[in-house]
Formats: sequence, structure tokens, C-alpha cells
Amino acid sequence: MSHNTTAPSLDLIFAALADPTRRAILEMLLEDDMAVTDVAEPFEMSLAAISKHLTILMRAGLIAQEKRGRVKWCKLQPDAMRASSIWMQGFGQFEALDLEGLERFLEHELSGSAELDP
Repeated sequence: MSHNTTAPSLDLIFAALADPTRRAILEMLLEDDMAVTDVAEPFEMSLAAISKHLTILMRAGLIAQEKRGRVKWCKLQPDAMRASSIWMQGFGQFEALDLEGLERFLEHELSGSAELDP
């Protein structure tokens, strides 16, 4: 199996995604690029703590930061997320569950077994 050393590893990506604060940050950045101070706004933690989360997201390749004037901005980088998604899709069992189909199956099975009962 080939290993691409230039791209962030899946270990870094999944470790970054394991934290609910970092997942919330990624969801916020889905909307648009944001200044670091705006990213920190909804969280009850210090700017230093948010900066640590942002560093982990950057190391995983999930976001990029750039200076615009005096303000540091965060931007979503979709390639790392795409890589983890492709890896997960390889397992097949992560396909969406057809709940309506399951419900129809259960109704059919339950009504069929009820008819057989005396």
C-alpha cells in the first residue's frame, strides 16, 4: 500500500475530527471564511485555547489560515475531509440506511406473522 507523506495522514484527520469543538469550527467554516476572533466568539474558552484547536485543524489539513491586513482568517480546506470520506466509503457499511424500506419490511413481516397466529 502506498503512503503519501505530503498529505496529512488519516490519523491526524480523524484525531482532529474526534473533538466536538473542532467539528463545530468546521461546520462554521462551511458557511464562509472567518476571522479567528469570530471563530472564537461562540465558545466559552480563551482565544489561546481556540488557537490550539485551529492549529490541530491546520496540521490535519482541514483548514488554512491567512493574514488579511492585521486579521488572521480561517478557511476550510476540503481535500483532507474528502480523503477521509473516500476512505470510509471503502467499507460500504457506512451507506445511508433506508429507514422507509426497513419500516415497510417490518410492517410486512409483523402483519404476516400476526395473520399466522391463531
